[in-house]
Amino acid sequence: MTIRTEICDLFKIQYPIIQGGMAWVATAELAAAVSEAGGLGIIGAGNAPKEAVREQIKKAKALTKKPFGVNVYYLSPFVEDVIQVILEEKVEVISTGAGNPGKHIPMLKEAGVKIMPVVSSVALAKRLERNGVDAFIAEGMECGGHIGDITTMALVPQIVDAVNIPVIAAGGIADGRQMAAALCLGAKGVQIGTRFVCAEECTAHINYKNAILSAKDRETVLTGYHGHFVRVLKNKLSKEFERLSQMHAPEEELEKLGAGRLRAAVVDGDVQMGSVMSGQVAAMVNKIQPAREIIEEIIHDAKIVLEDTAKLF
Repeated sequence: MTIRTEICDLFKIQYPIIQGGMAWVATAELAAAVSEAGGLGIIGAGNAPKEAVREQIKKAKALTKKPFGVNVYYLSPFVEDVIQVILEEKVEVISTGAGNPGKHIPMLKEAGVKIMPVVSSVALAKRLERNGVDAFIAEGMECGGHIGDITTMALVPQIVDAVNIPVIAAGGIADGRQMAAALCLGAKGVQIGTRFVCAEECTAHINYKNAILSAKDRETVLTGYHGHFVRVLKNKLSKEFERLSQMHAPEEELEKLGAGRLRAAVVDGDVQMGSVMSGQVAAMVNKIQPAREIIEEIIHDAKIVLEDTAKLF
């Protein structure tokens, strides 16, 4: 049995595995390693200015000749500049999050860029399908970072039933069993974030990686405020968010508390007052491995599960 779906043809990749475009974490080094291993690597633009994004794109091009993409974060003040850089550098694929990419779709499509927005509701998926996107990432609330309010198990089949383009499942996926389950729900591939944080090629601080490696099953919590919740590992920062929330602190105070905390964790290694974004699968990640080994292990295990499942019928 081989695991090949239309996602592989759409993005010109060997395996239907997409690496999450995590800000500060998803650098050129990780994206290139995932692409070299047969998946689709994604550079996380986050809030970075255009020249920083351009530098990452050029670095990835130097590391791999295989397709890779860029994640565009629509709350960034540099969105327009980042879109321009993507067009200038002829990036083949983008994923989008935290907003509606509708106004940019015509120019991206004209340039031949494949577009896959992250969606957490059927309504948004239907609207964006009409606008001409190529695929969706249906992301459940088990994911790390910014979350929606529907679980992956419930969200994916609803999105699959509502649209006529490929759906990629995300949120709570770290191994082959979960990939097989996502395919059984109708997804044509998976996006994986937390496990790739612990790829050898990921440049995240070792303290960040170790925090994930030592996490237990109930160690992620939600911080933030209504409409802007973020899943992280418990630490001093999350406790301070909880304290302020219980005091009904204004949103401005919570926003100020969170400013710059992801960089503090990923780059500086502050896993106490930094925002250690992680999905609920953190406890399933137990070693640092090359990206290729991670992908091959997931594909191998998914094949076994699917073959065993087929024997039941």
